[in-house]
Amino acid sequence: MSSHTRPGARRGLAALVGVVSALALVACQRGPATSSADDTGAVDDATTITMWTRSPTATFSQTLVDAYNASHRNKVELTVFPADSYQQKVGTAAGARQLPDVLAADVVYAPNYAAKGVYLDITARVNQLPFRQSLAPAHMKAATHDGKNYAVPHDIDLSAVFYNKVLFARAGLDPDKPPSTLDELVADARRVQALGGGVSGYFFGGACPGCQLFTTWPMIWASGGTVLNEQGTAATMDNPAAARVYAMQRQLYAEGVVPASAKNESGPTWTQLFSEGKVGIQPMGATALQGMREGPDLRIGVAPIPGLTGGGSSFVGGDVLGISANSQHAAAAWDFISWTLSDQAQVDVVARSKNITVRSDLADNPHATQDPRLGVFNRLVGQGQTPISVNFGRTFNDTNGPWTAAVIDAVFGTGEVSSVLHQHNPAITESLASGG
Repeated sequence: MSSHTRPGARRGLAALVGVVSALALVACQRGPATSSADDTGAVDDATTITMWTRSPTATFSQTLVDAYNASHRNKVELTVFPADSYQQKVGTAAGARQLPDVLAADVVYAPNYAAKGVYLDITARVNQLPFRQSLAPAHMKAATHDGKNYAVPHDIDLSAVFYNKVLFARAGLDPDKPPSTLDELVADARRVQALGGGVSGYFFGGACPGCQLFTTWPMIWASGGTVLNEQGTAATMDNPAAARVYAMQRQLYAEGVVPASAKNESGPTWTQLFSEGKVGIQPMGATALQGMREGPDLRIGVAPIPGLTGGGSSFVGGDVLGISANSQHAAAAWDFISWTLSDQAQVDVVARSKNITVRSDLADNPHATQDPRLGVFNRLVGQGQTPISVNFGRTFNDTNGPWTAAVIDAVFGTGEVSSVLHQHNPAITESLASGG
């Protein structure tokens, strides 16, 4: 979710425009790229390496590149591409074997890139990292294909409940007690809505498929439900937990607890009302915290996204980083990548900038302990999920895709919600299972 205005503030979960055909060409040329067990070295020998990233991740990536360049003989040249054209650019470059040395990618595309030979097999290199077991598990799983590692975590964004403590206090709610169940969330939102004066109890991006999956799937997971099968080839949306989650959204919208503008909110401004102190509760991405200015009308509390009867979960988004299959400087590229995972980079660069560390063993770093909200985010890294599917993009991020049709019908339609989900589930499965 992908400024930090991804549906999760930055994460982009952008549409997979044109990349499927380009990567299919790569698949015809070769399978996953491999390397020998001896290819484990990292060298800092004044090599210049190239790196690509998407615009939503540009600031994060550039900060790490600058710190590395200032302390190493190697130099990294970073190129940033617009988010809406990034997947097409990668697909075209993969087909022409013109990828950069280091490639950052939205974690939801990692399974496709690993399977289609975009990334080099770095299993032996990863196995030498003393902290490999503490790397963000959802990102590592997404970048693993046939038991081999093809990328490591780069940055993390994850979904969480944001709530305005000022509005909670005005509504007679305990500002230090966020909702711990969906029933509590609804009740609290109604209490805030009753304040009037242009204040809304709740908000969501109704026309933003990435926003919706980023914030509602954790509700389903925390309720014991699923959205995909383990292989990512079939949808499991037609379950009771999902039906109750989207019925909740429909009810809050019908009651006016959610403003009418939510129906057409496609993502770019979906956190704006909350940041202006006009919304009581809204799940969104952790990185949104960096860009919001607190004051008399806004004091932000955060919490896990709850399930129907409790628990908590999160959609763990963000980016992975890997060596491209056609890099001629793999050892130098690994020197940079492995450094980004080091204590120095994760604490003194990532955490200092109020970002989430990708290593659980560094979650309680000094910067995180100074802001308890960062501690909540760090704990969610291990509790949340990252769905794995080769065809994720065209199925779930495309505004014309089957998931978009399903969620809009479920929330804003007139049919019984469980029946709506049952009706749309086969089209989602067909998209997930076809081609790739």
